[in-house]
Amino acid sequence: MTFDPLGAIQDMHVFGEFGDINPSISDASTFTFMTPGKMRELFDHEVEGCYLYSRHWNPTQRALADALAALEGTESAHVVGSGMAAIAVTILQMCGQGDEVVASRTVYGGTYALFANFLPRFGITVRFVDTGDLVAVAAACTDRTRVIYCEGLSNPLLEVADIPALANLAHRRGARLVVDNTFSPLLLAPAQLGADVVIHSLTKFINGTSDCVAGVVCASRAFIAGLSDVNSGALMLLGPVLDSARAASILKNLHALHLRMRKHSDNALFLAQHLEDRGVEVHYPGLASHPHHERYKRLASGDFGFGGVLTLRMPTVEQAEQLMVAMQEDRIGFLAVSLGYFKTLFSPPSHSTSSEIPKDTQDAMGLDPAMVRMSVGLDHEIGRTWRRLSTCLDAVLGPRKTA
Repeated sequence: MTFDPLGAIQDMHVFGEFGDINPSISDASTFTFMTPGKMRELFDHEVEGCYLYSRHWNPTQRALADALAALEGTESAHVVGSGMAAIAVTILQMCGQGDEVVASRTVYGGTYALFANFLPRFGITVRFVDTGDLVAVAAACTDRTRVIYCEGLSNPLLEVADIPALANLAHRRGARLVVDNTFSPLLLAPAQLGADVVIHSLTKFINGTSDCVAGVVCASRAFIAGLSDVNSGALMLLGPVLDSARAASILKNLHALHLRMRKHSDNALFLAQHLEDRGVEVHYPGLASHPHHERYKRLASGDFGFGGVLTLRMPTVEQAEQLMVAMQEDRIGFLAVSLGYFKTLFSPPSHSTSSEIPKDTQDAMGLDPAMVRMSVGLDHEIGRTWRRLSTCLDAVLGPRKTA
């Protein structure tokens, strides 16, 4: 059967308490029981549809989690208070003292800091490699490797992970593949390509309005049950709870995700093509010049384009900074971190979202301090946006010379 995440989400009928067309917001931290026996049963064994305490589950969280499981095609999911919380509880559930993780060297800076600086305090070793080099990945694995970790589209260089190959390698070594799919919801379906766990920062594209921080872990029913186990679950015991009002808000935004991702992608491709034609170095998987362009087309899960993020490189750091100031002044967007907003956001990744990564590692992965990451917005007239961007480029680089 063909994977159809939109159909699965659109077929969901989650009624509110009084038949509302939107699920009710469960504004309660705890839930009542009719008998002590039922309370004992639920604490001993999770019972579907029963709730005990909102650090574990509540109906609003579950409605969002079910929709996100449908989005990724996994058996289950659990929502948490941030994308970093999703990553942390996943790794801590899978790994203990003496265990190892092999991770892509090209990851979000917060992920890098968690792996390089925090996990070693618990006896968990992380080896960073170029996950595009399967020989290097295999060489980094040992009999203590429990996880191979990567991003579907990497932050900020937009490398495309070969998810089927990494999954095959992980499974042959007795490990599991975890994929952060934050940059590519609907664009890539890692679980359908062999990944064991799929993580999102819901803060970004899935929510789309830059008004909350949230995350999700999508995986098998058994893994999610383990995460939320009252005795040993990393999620249950560390308690990164997502507020019910935010869960309800994200769920409503989720239903327009397919429209937003298509528009983000169309606009980003338009700007990437025009930037490249102007002679600017651009990293964007929709360009034929991108080294993983064909891989992306092979792995793409639907007709939603190549994503809403591009990274360009200016000749100098000073010119990159001048460009960002000019773009903000000319109302192209905002000089701010994060992505997935309806307005364009831009930032210098080496000094912001990747600042936790050491300079020598940034150099090895090709992250230049003169780069600018752009999360392209939902502009209706992208041609007008390009004209403004072209004017900004002229102001910084000088007018383009014509033959």
